[in-house]
Amino acid sequence: MGLPEYEPGTAFPGVIGRTADESSPAWPRPLRAAPGSPNVLIIVLDDTGFGQLGCYGSPIATPHLDALAAGGLLYTNMHTTALCSPSRSCIVTGRNHHANATAAVNEMATGYPGYNGQIPFENGFLSEMLLAHGYNTYLVGKYHLLPSEFESAAGPYDRWPLGRGFERFYGFLGGDTSQWYPELVYDNHQVEPPRTPEQGYHLTEDLADHAITFITDAKQVAPHKPFYLQFCTGATHAPHHVPKEWADRYAGLFDDGWEAYRERVLARQKDLGVMPADAELSRHDPDVPAWDSLPPEARRLAARMMEVFAGFLSHTDHHIGRLLSFLKETGELDNTLVMVVSDNGASPEGGPTGTTNELQFFNNAPETLAESLARIDELGGPATFNHYPWGWTWAGNTPFRRWKRETYRGGTSDPFLVHWPEGITARGETRTQFAHIIDMVPTVLDAPGLTPPAVIRGVTQSPIHGVSFAHTFDDAAAPTRHRTQYYEMFGHRAIDYDGWRAVCPWPGPSFTEAGKPFGALISAQTLTDLDARHWELYHVAADPAENHDLADTHRGKLIELIAMWYAEAGKYNVLPVDGSANERILVQRPQVAEPRTQYTYRPGTQTVGFFAAPRLLNRPHAITADAEIPPGGAEGVLICQGSSSGGWSFFIKDGTLCYAHNYLSRATYQVSAPEPLPSGRRQLRFEFEPTGDPDILHGKGSPGRAQLYVDGELIAQTEFPVTTPIGFNPGGLSCGANPGSAVTADYTTPFRFTGTLHTVTVDLSGELITDTDSEMRMAMARQ
Repeated sequence: MGLPEYEPGTAFPGVIGRTADESSPAWPRPLRAAPGSPNVLIIVLDDTGFGQLGCYGSPIATPHLDALAAGGLLYTNMHTTALCSPSRSCIVTGRNHHANATAAVNEMATGYPGYNGQIPFENGFLSEMLLAHGYNTYLVGKYHLLPSEFESAAGPYDRWPLGRGFERFYGFLGGDTSQWYPELVYDNHQVEPPRTPEQGYHLTEDLADHAITFITDAKQVAPHKPFYLQFCTGATHAPHHVPKEWADRYAGLFDDGWEAYRERVLARQKDLGVMPADAELSRHDPDVPAWDSLPPEARRLAARMMEVFAGFLSHTDHHIGRLLSFLKETGELDNTLVMVVSDNGASPEGGPTGTTNELQFFNNAPETLAESLARIDELGGPATFNHYPWGWTWAGNTPFRRWKRETYRGGTSDPFLVHWPEGITARGETRTQFAHIIDMVPTVLDAPGLTPPAVIRGVTQSPIHGVSFAHTFDDAAAPTRHRTQYYEMFGHRAIDYDGWRAVCPWPGPSFTEAGKPFGALISAQTLTDLDARHWELYHVAADPAENHDLADTHRGKLIELIAMWYAEAGKYNVLPVDGSANERILVQRPQVAEPRTQYTYRPGTQTVGFFAAPRLLNRPHAITADAEIPPGGAEGVLICQGSSSGGWSFFIKDGTLCYAHNYLSRATYQVSAPEPLPSGRRQLRFEFEPTGDPDILHGKGSPGRAQLYVDGELIAQTEFPVTTPIGFNPGGLSCGANPGSAVTADYTTPFRFTGTLHTVTVDLSGELITDTDSEMRMAMARQ
């Protein structure tokens, strides 16, 4: 007979007498899941296009994901928001992304209800819902669901994974990270990777290891307690980092180019039943050159970039396979509801030619073909932050048009798999019902018969916007219950309704002609003009690739859909329409700490994320280290920001004070002292004074004068012809060491300071030390 129990919050059912021997106990009932409740495993791939998994017709080997499709269901009509954070907010809440205040990635938050990046607590996470039903809850991998300014030791932590219902977290908080040197967080604190790349470390393997450990830790104590694991790989987002042997498996496979890839993939999609027999390829993208028009060296580079991507995806599939094999070996797989989805279509962030360093894309500074070719053998390795060209992006979304960030189907139509042997009878079948990722939460709840809670932690919950598609699991002919879905991304708009689709792209010329990476400023007059003349209309039930614009011949249907888009926009906080991009990155946002012009850092503390760190770029600034140099000298990093992809470092090497600015891994500008530092407690100072304006549109930050001071005396100076214009990614600021990859080739990481470092102060007041005599001596010495 079990112990007497009662529901917490209800009256105590026992007896309380004067003493224990005349009283009867009862216990608050622990949370227990219903017997037989399925585990839930949601695997979120990153930037993986519709035509890139083997089961969706790709030549890239993904046998473990293919096995899920063969043993479950493959959906051909799943839709996302076209961008990372917005899609991830939908996946965990079941609400539309503007209602989640996540109109775009959180680095681009602006001060409007649908755009501020702070997911309302009334939009509960699936983790919070399942936690209340007796589940263990884990998130492993990418998060990217809180304002970037909150990614610091100051918090607030209520929007971190552990604050939103996940009991355990291991991964990274931001949008991307190096697979070799990731910026890791374990629960609520930063950690360093357990090994180096030279020791065989790779992030995807590490994530799979921790996912297995989290499950094992709980199952060995409570074997019947179900778990919910959100497993979010960094792959296949750039950087496309993978051991060379995985990329080499694909040597020569893509030498015939992106048009040939599309033809092969569509043919295979038809054979597999992923696309109908009469499906067409979308038109040749105007921003993608014909493969045969490229010079041989450009084709060689592009083919290798795709080989690296393919190896990256196969490597990811391998480690997903390890996780699935573990579940099978432990008898958990059959009663685990597995869903696999990508957060958006394939990514164009490598630019028209691809790049060895994605940071160049975000800083509007694409490298030349010659610069890329010089590093072709490094692609995929720790020294690069590589991404493939637009042609492979376009091909990766076969048969659809365009890509991530745009609301054409190349941005919003993504692979989606469901596998649950104990709950689904069907095996190896396709499903064509329209669905959107806001439907995942209600489906997960529907499968074991759960209802969404009315209140979470005292906060009344908003209605879930998605609808369950569990009724399609064993009925291929079941009608969709999701009829209307709006889209908006950087002012690029669309709406789906009963097999019809209206799309309003950005105004003006194409990517290449505009010379801008994405987006367009949209004024009120521009928006009026767009609504009057710029919408396109497709009957996607018969034209899935959006080839045949029916706007002129079905004007009534188009007007109906435009009106529906505005109705949905009003309902879900979509307005105001904002087509800007770089402007959003640079907008001023409220900070956790009060605004100030001086920041003091100490060694041994956590790395400060780029958006929580002082903004040094394109402005006068000074950095002062209060350090003790022992007899015999010291060396190491005083303070640094960024990585080998771009950043700056203030350090001592061989006893000599140095400052280096790594301009997007293309050039390093440095100022160094002429002789070693004397021992004793010293004030070591670097100053930067801009001597010209930045040209952000063309990837150039302010040029300026770089100066070094020791105890107030100018000892060295030089001119930096250019600096980084917008930001660093990875962009953490660290005091006393350089974690991750080295900002400069002058040292190897972590290069901890070997003297005594008291503080480092960053001064943005613009007040520079003036030492006329020293400056004159230096000027005379150069004559």
